[in-house]
Amino acid sequence: MMSHLTVLAQHAVICRLAPEEEIPSWVQNDGLTALVRTPDEFSVVCDERSVPDYIKVEKGWRIFKVQGPLEFSQVGVLAAIAMPLAQAGVSIFAMSTFDTDYILVKESSLVMAIDALRNAGHEVDVA
Repeated sequence: MMSHLTVLAQHAVICRLAPEEEIPSWVQNDGLTALVRTPDEFSVVCDERSVPDYIKVEKGWRIFKVQGPLEFSQVGVLAAIAMPLAQAGVSIFAMSTFDTDYILVKESSLVMAIDALRNAGHEVDVA
């Protein structure tokens, strides 16, 4: 299954907050923002410009958006993207919304990721 992906211009970070922490005001921005709370942690994905210096973050992520919408019945979309990236040695952070999937890769692996996806038959645009 081949997909059409776009590399977003946004530079993202993944933040780790305490599970009981309230949603901070700094996560409100125009770019991709994701909030995931579990009993063990509260993760925030957001634009790197939004995050105060004292927050624990993993910096340097770029975002691939799978052009959707994708139907919930579609099988293997994420696997078809993750496999060539894994074979190229590119680590990913994946997340999904109602309409599509997003795959984050480290900035240092972006060119390698684009090449791996294109070589696997995916269409990749850079915004």
